[in-house]
Amino acid sequence: MSESDLLCRMFQAWREDIDSVPFPQFRELTIPLQKTRAEIDLARQSTARTVNPVRRADSGW
Repeated sequence: MSESDLLCRMFQAWREDIDSVPFPQFRELTIPLQKTRAEIDLARQSTARTVNPVRRADSGW
């Protein structure tokens, strides 16, 4: 019975320790705006057009 009492007291002490820490509260949730698939595709297309390298005839192997 004393082992059970010890476990009960340990559990109670653990609960008191957990309850003593305040739960975090947020005034405002700041989640960045999410881009739509169309916006992502448009951005990829515009960068793909400008990033294509120009082929040069004198850069051969």
